[in-house]
Amino acid sequence: MEHAIALRDLVVDRGRRRVLDGVSCAVPRGSVTGLLGPSGSGKTTLMRAVVGVQTLTGGTVTVLGRPAGTPALRHRVGYLTQAPSVYADLTVRENARYFAAVHGRGRADADRAVADVGLADAAGQVVGTLSGGQRSRASLACVLVGRPELVVLDEPTVGQDPVLRADLWARFHDLAAGGTTLLVSSHVMDEAARCDRLLLIRAGRLLADDTPDGVRARAGVADLDEAFLRLIRAAAGGEETR
Repeated sequence: MEHAIALRDLVVDRGRRRVLDGVSCAVPRGSVTGLLGPSGSGKTTLMRAVVGVQTLTGGTVTVLGRPAGTPALRHRVGYLTQAPSVYADLTVRENARYFAAVHGRGRADADRAVADVGLADAAGQVVGTLSGGQRSRASLACVLVGRPELVVLDEPTVGQDPVLRADLWARFHDLAAGGTTLLVSSHVMDEAARCDRLLLIRAGRLLADDTPDGVRARAGVADLDEAFLRLIRAAAGGEETR
């Protein structure tokens, strides 16, 4: 199986508004793929479609060879939302060990996941006393403890300092090197260069599906920020001429 995720003509409507408009792309297995675009571009909706919790208007979403949302995928796919998804009245360690037990993992796996996200020193703290960035990392530990084959992360580095951001990206690539597939959303364009492949969306449409070097070459500039701006302007110009 070459691709972990395959979207074909994906359409999602909310009321009278089209949120995703005919998106087709594929995410290679064992890669770190960045999903980038401005706020409101449809990133979270696309991720919800991948994990099988989004009602589709049209098209198909295939994940690890099965239709998205299939019960058999529940222990194979990990999903980190923007909102912390841990118990505020438990410690970081207790949260990780609880989710480890849900996935049939041991305490050592839980403690390793906590250390991998840089929270070893805060393992005994109650989550409700942590900063926003620390809560996000506690949630990430609970996602990773199950060792999912596909990890879907919605803006996981928001609120993290530069050193921790670098550490998290290093961890993402370590996971990918071991065969895990990661789909990581961000609106911070300087993170694009850290990805193996990029999906750029704007107003529900896919503007680019390429490597960072491929995006630069297509736009004719070396700077990814400028490359994205050029692609967005080109797409807007095309919309105006239709």
